[in-house]
Amino acid sequence: MPSNVIQWFPGHMAKAKRQMEENLKKVDFIIEIRDARMPYSSKNPLIDEMVHQKPRLVILSKKDKADPKRSEQWIQAMNNEQTRAIAIDLIHDNFRSRIIQESLELNRAFIEKQKKRGIRPRALRAMIVGIPNVGKSTLINSLAKRKAAQTGDKPGVTKSLQWIKVGPELEVLDTPGVLWPKFESQQSGLILAALGSIKDDVVHMDDLALYCCQYLMDHQPEALLQTYGLSQLEETPWQTLQAIARKRGWLLKGDIDENRTMRTFIQDIRSSKLGRITWEIPTSEQEEIGA
Repeated sequence: MPSNVIQWFPGHMAKAKRQMEENLKKVDFIIEIRDARMPYSSKNPLIDEMVHQKPRLVILSKKDKADPKRSEQWIQAMNNEQTRAIAIDLIHDNFRSRIIQESLELNRAFIEKQKKRGIRPRALRAMIVGIPNVGKSTLINSLAKRKAAQTGDKPGVTKSLQWIKVGPELEVLDTPGVLWPKFESQQSGLILAALGSIKDDVVHMDDLALYCCQYLMDHQPEALLQTYGLSQLEETPWQTLQAIARKRGWLLKGDIDENRTMRTFIQDIRSSKLGRITWEIPTSEQEEIGA
């Protein structure tokens, strides 16, 4: 694992953080999107600092790419009085009504308080937050039933704030994807980079491939064996990657083409060729701060 601390905090993200802080007083609760493949690493500590005690609906996106058993473990770990967590496939699921209902349930106490005061409940207002490339713009467009937010595979596409009217029960404020100034965990930085939430020029592809291969050897060896037709795994991740390269013919003048091997292995992970994998397991520490 590399020793350097991964840092990536473009200027527009610093501006977005200031905008989010200014607009928090306008919303009743937070809708936070995380990647179901990395529920801990795709959480932004800056959001915790800003939202304080506001209720939070956590949406684990890309559930079709994550291990369903792990997703359920994460949902159970995160659920509490102030937080509701659900897993969604933003591309194929019809989730609009579910998000509205989950929002109403999460804010039931607030709605009842309004009714008791003789106030006709207005539309709930939520701020949608999330790090880059977790599907935030896709969610916004589905809720709005139109192309209200720009989408793209590259992190950091959304760069402005906008209100979206979902219906009479819910209005949402879209925000740019924001990352924190530096990652407290080097492991989180590597996972984020491997799954495409950080630009590729920030981390060496070799570091990503070796880390991911080691994780799979430890936790899901069958994914490597079945995907690449290996009869067994080698002792080290580098030796295993060499075996994969020979099996796939990723060679250069008869020797291992290291650049192609590392790059293609990470591409296979990002395109889910190795199956539905969750790259993090809930621990007691992560459960405490997972939401």
